[in-house]
Amino acid sequence: MTQFYLRELAHARSGDKGDTSNIGVIAYREAFYPLIVAQVTVERVRAHFKGLVKGRITRYELPRFSAINLVLEESLGGGVTRSLSLDPHGKSYSALILTMVIEVDEANAALLRVAGRQPVDNLNER
Repeated sequence: MTQFYLRELAHARSGDKGDTSNIGVIAYREAFYPLIVAQVTVERVRAHFKGLVKGRITRYELPRFSAINLVLEESLGGGVTRSLSLDPHGKSYSALILTMVIEVDEANAALLRVAGRQPVDNLNER
């Protein structure tokens, strides 16, 4: 197994409403979707967003789109009008989720390398 950042397998979009953030993670290829479903779990998302998400995390699978949707409640310090945070919007959460490390099998790692994507260990050697 080889480690890649999620950003090498997928792109993401996010938004917010009040104190709830919504993140869509969409696989670049159908072949990457099972890796995302298996590894971008509620538990891992909670650990990845440690200290930011105080409420429930709900994950919805969208296999026809090779995507998942994450709803993070109580994640924005009360929301735009109530938070003292400099950036209380959920927009930046899409960038944060893409820094999650994913274990990739050798067949998919080969697809990623052909596309010019670098494993985590190669990035750390620079």
